[in-house]
Amino acid sequence: MAIDFWALGLQAINVLVLVWLLSRVFWRPVVAAIATRQAAATAVTDAAAATQAKADAALAEVTQARDAISAERAAALDTAKTEAEATAKAAQAEAQTKADALLAAAKTTAAQDAETADADNAAQATELALTIAARLLKRLDSPKVQAAFMAQLVETISQMPEADRASLVDAPKGIELVSPVDPGDQKAAIETAVRKALGGVPELRFVTDPALIAGLELRSPHFVLHNSWQADLDVVRQAVQDAA
Repeated sequence: MAIDFWALGLQAINVLVLVWLLSRVFWRPVVAAIATRQAAATAVTDAAAATQAKADAALAEVTQARDAISAERAAALDTAKTEAEATAKAAQAEAQTKADALLAAAKTTAAQDAETADADNAAQATELALTIAARLLKRLDSPKVQAAFMAQLVETISQMPEADRASLVDAPKGIELVSPVDPGDQKAAIETAVRKALGGVPELRFVTDPALIAGLELRSPHFVLHNSWQADLDVVRQAVQDAA
């Protein structure tokens, strides 16, 4: 096989011409376009990096703000919890104080009511006993009992100071002789005995008062000489009240 060196040379020359043409006409624009695209890509990448940096910074700020808000929220919750606990304790203490005061007042009221009830019961018992005693004494009333009261009245008048007897004798409105029933035919004897004991002649008026039960009392506008079972029961009633 024979090699045609002239043909090879012409082809080599054609290749060289083609390469030169490509480098001059085609390659440089392609390289320039590639360079332009690389520059644009670099710009885009840089812009993206800058945007990412801004986004990261914004995210950091948001994260920091969120953390700050979370911290403030936690602090606010702690403060609110502390205040709520303090308020609850204060309210509980106030409620306990009021409850204690109400309980103490209730105990005091109960004690006072009990004392009042005891006093009322005692008073009622006393009045009942005195009422029963008055009924029993009324059954015992008789002329002999009235005679005994008459003698006691005369004796008491006789033991009074002379000035007091004189004051009764000179009483401008006279003296009342009070008995539970009308003494009837005993009036004259009673008047005589009383005037003798007083040592004078006062004006005497007989008055009936069934509340005396039995007895004979001497009364004037400014003086009363008690001498009856009712007076004795009043003394007993007062003694019981004083003892209570």
